[in-house]
Parts: sequence; C-alpha cells; structure tokens
Amino acid sequence: MSGRLSGKAAIVTGAGSAGPGWGNGRATAVIFAAEGARVLAADKDARALGRTMDLIREAGGEAEPHECDVTDGAAVRAMADACRASFGRVDVLVNNVGGSRPGGPAELDEGTWDDQLDVNLKSAYLACRHVIPVMREQRSGAIVNVASTSGIRYTGSPQVAYAAAKAGVVQLSRVTAVQYAGDGIRVNTVVPGQLHTPLVEARLAGQRAAGDVEELLRQRQSRIPLGFMGDGRDTAYAALFLASDEARFITGTELVVDGGMTARCD
Repeated sequence: MSGRLSGKAAIVTGAGSAGPGWGNGRATAVIFAAEGARVLAADKDARALGRTMDLIREAGGEAEPHECDVTDGAAVRAMADACRASFGRVDVLVNNVGGSRPGGPAELDEGTWDDQLDVNLKSAYLACRHVIPVMREQRSGAIVNVASTSGIRYTGSPQVAYAAAKAGVVQLSRVTAVQYAGDGIRVNTVVPGQLHTPLVEARLAGQRAAGDVEELLRQRQSRIPLGFMGDGRDTAYAALFLASDEARFITGTELVVDGGMTARCD
C-alpha cells in the first residue's frame, strides 16, 4: 500500500469510540492505516477497539490492537514497547484521549478536577515521556496532540478543568516542540471545535441538554459560521497532514478545526 504515511509506524491513543460513528481516535486510526501507516491502535475499551480494527481491515490497512489505560505510566511504557516490538520503531504518536466534565471551580469536586487533568493532560505527558526517547534514537518523529477549542476560548459551557487541561496540552506541545526540534522531532496540536462525534449522544447531551440530542446539536451548530458540524474524520485529516512529511517544516503550532467558530466575535 502506498500513501501519505507509507512505511511509518504510528501509535494512536483513544482509538476506540464512545459509540457508533466517527470519533476522533477511531477516524485517525482508520485513516492513518488507509494511508499506509502500521498502526498500534490503543484504547482501554476492548469492544470499541474491536470495531475500529474491523474498519481498518475493511480499509485494507495494517494495525495491532492494544488495550491501555493512558493515565498509567507503566501501561503507557508497555504501549511504546509494544509498538517497537510489532513494527520496529515509532514514527508517529497521536495523543487523542480526552473527555469533559461540566462545572467551574466552585462546583467541581477535587476528585473530578484531578481526574480531568489525568485524562486530558497527564495522558499526553506520559505518552510523550515514553515515546520521545524512541524518536530521539531514530532522530525523527512526529507527535500530534489533540486539544480542544475549550483550551483557547470559552465555548459556551463552564468546564474549567477540561479547559485548563486542554490549554495545558497546547503549551505542552509548544515547549516540547522547541526542546526536541534538534532531534528531528516535530510536535503540533490539532484543536477540534464542536464536532458531531459519538460523545454527543453518549455523554454530552445528558450533561447539557437534559438528554435532548437534537437540541444540543442545534445549539452547537448555531455557533459555527460554516453552518454544519464536522466529525472525527475532520480531526483525523488534520492530524494526517501534521504527521506526514508534507508538514516537515511545521512544529510548535496549532491547527484549529472548528468551522470558524473561534474566529467569530459574538
């Protein structure tokens, strides 16, 4: 197979999905594999991961499933080792795991705050910690961290821990990019906006619209100048560009995928 990632070995975390459809991680794993990457598809949900593997096989791609809790350092080290054992190297890392909980500082309990930072920020740090040494040995690599427009703007819902963690992901990427540029490692961030992913039905509608999915979709779409919501494939294609050699001169920056929402002034 020849493609934009032909010959590269990639780890994609959060490669399952919260439900049917195109979550960011599932779409990234499938599209990377279709573009020639050998993918270690990682997720802690074996059933969700199984569906992703089916889609990769249908696309004619090559992948290995790997169950992993990316908030556990030993498990993340094992994930990096598994990619090298299967494919001999790690050329691309996509840190995609995340999820939001509503509330400001006065509403969030301390445990939820800690959990939000673990899931959304510590997970990216741990993967970088254990993959960067491999990339330094290779003298090459591309890391794509997935943040959120909540990390750069107030997007309509108070979710302070999620917003703080995703802002941290952006700065983690920038600092890491500068530090390891001399080792041939590029680090960038995809910043998705309000996409229609399976999380809308699985979690967000219950948090924000009393379970009314259509009302939540209406609210979210009304903020988007292009007038429609993307899905996980839009995140995946942005990650594909940043992971590919086409982006060889791009590091330490963000690619916002939001239909113009954060450029809007109202």
